[in-house]
Amino acid sequence: MNLNATILGQAIAFIIFVWFCMKFVWPPIMKAIEDRQKTIADGLQSAERAKKDLELAKAKSSDQLKSAKNEAAVIIEQANKRKAQILDEAKQEAVSEREKIVSQGQAELEAERNRLREELRAQVAALSVLGAEKIIQRSIDADANKDIIDQVLKEL
Repeated sequence: MNLNATILGQAIAFIIFVWFCMKFVWPPIMKAIEDRQKTIADGLQSAERAKKDLELAKAKSSDQLKSAKNEAAVIIEQANKRKAQILDEAKQEAVSEREKIVSQGQAELEAERNRLREELRAQVAALSVLGAEKIIQRSIDADANKDIIDQVLKEL
């Protein structure tokens, strides 16, 4: 019986050990395992959310970059149009200024021409009077008159 009592004692000790482990050791171990599983699951979910957030941020930044490029293209196009408009306005202003200067030059030229004509007329009149005086002072000789006329023409 000794053997049976030893086996029975060992069986009872084993049952008490199993009960003790199940009652006091196993629940904290299971809780630690469950907590660890929950922490891992939460970490995986966080990583998955972060991955999705990163993809959304990439898509959003890509859209913003495209939008910025489009806006920049529009601004550049507007600037080019404004540049062309400014150049056209400058050309028109330059043409207008040139026409004004040419017109003023022509007016000054015409005024100078008229002044010179008047001056020439005055000189011709003075010479005509001088010639007439010389003709009257001399005799009414045709040869002398011819000489005076020739002389007046030379002076003109």
